[in-house]
Formats: sequence, structure tokens, C-alpha cells
Amino acid sequence: MHALKKNRPLRRIVLASAATVSGMVMLLSLKPHSSPETALAVPAPSSSSSSSSGSSSSGGSSSSGGTSSSGGTSSSGGSSTSGTKTVTGNTIQTRWGPVQVKITLKGGKLTEVTAVQYPTDNPRDQEINSYALPRLRSEALQAQSANIDTVSGATYTSDGYRQSLQSALDSASS
Repeated sequence: MHALKKNRPLRRIVLASAATVSGMVMLLSLKPHSSPETALAVPAPSSSSSSSSGSSSSGGSSSSGGTSSSGGTSSSGGSSTSGTKTVTGNTIQTRWGPVQVKITLKGGKLTEVTAVQYPTDNPRDQEINSYALPRLRSEALQAQSANIDTVSGATYTSDGYRQSLQSALDSASS
């Protein structure tokens, strides 16, 4: 007689339960991130911009929690005779790490936006930011403001980018 015949419902229940438990154990044993060796193979982000005239340092703090700005990190790079102004926005703490941008204005027009700090703690952060940051940069340059769309899959980075960009624009206008 077959093991799953209808005249033995208890046996069917036991087998179905065992299969469910086995499936759950296999699912829970999967690891969501790759090993640390993979993270070391990806180069760290550079904190200098090729189009700016000076170097910058990422002087923000890295406290945990919330999406508040760690005040006082906004600084203005000196203006030159051609009307070029470089301003670094506030460091915004996001769920996954700090986000900070530096902008360059020429004649009041936004000509460059560079991410100075952004989450890079694991390979997933690096993967997300490899496509999100160029898109955020191009949207900011096109909009000439911080009124830019959120990149799907990079919500926290997008929010931090937008807030830091707005703080840099505010500092540049004052």
C-alpha cells in the first residue's frame, strides 16, 4: 500500500510537517552576505573630486541611528576669480551609514556634485551605491536643485543625499 493513501491521514501529516521543517531549516541556513574577502576586493571610494580645485576631507562623525544631520560639517571652499564656489554639505546619518555631498557652483549654476561619504560597509552597500550615486548626481545636475527622485532600492542613501545636497545649496546661497 502507498505511504500517502487516504486511510492513513496521520502519516501524511507527519510527512508534510517534516518536509516543512526541513525546508525552513534550509532557508534559515542561507547566508545573506558574502564573505569579508569579497568586500576587500572592491576598492574604497575616493574622497577627492577630479573637477574641483582643492582636496576635501570627510570630517563627519559616524554615530548610529536616525536620519539627523551631524551639524557643523558644512564648509565653504574659497571662491576663485571665475565665480567658482565649492561647498560641502552636512553629513547625514542614515540607517546604513553617513552620506555627504560636495557641490561646485560656477556663476550660480550647479556644475558638479560629488558624494564624499556614503555607506560602503558591505558588498551590498557597494553594489547599491555603484548604480544609485551616478543616477542621483545626474538628476541633481539636471534639476539644479535638491528636488530629485529617490532611486529604487537605495531609499536611505537617496534621502541622505538629498538632505546633504540641500544643506550644501543653502550654505552656498548665504
